[in-house]
Amino acid sequence: MKQVMNQALKAKEVEKHRAAVLRMEMDYELATLFEAIGEKNEQKKNQCKQKLERIRLELLRLKAL
Repeated sequence: MKQVMNQALKAKEVEKHRAAVLRMEMDYELATLFEAIGEKNEQKKNQCKQKLERIRLELLRLKAL
């Protein structure tokens, strides 16, 4: 029983860490998107939007668990 609880706590910590990393990635991509908009670089904008969508979906998945 103790081992199951330890695993659950460890999994929760991993999820918290992953969410923090995703938020940092999101901040970086938003800054990159802002830069691409300023440069009027459509290809870079689309790439950033795709990465942001992937990050958003993963954050939603983590919150649902």
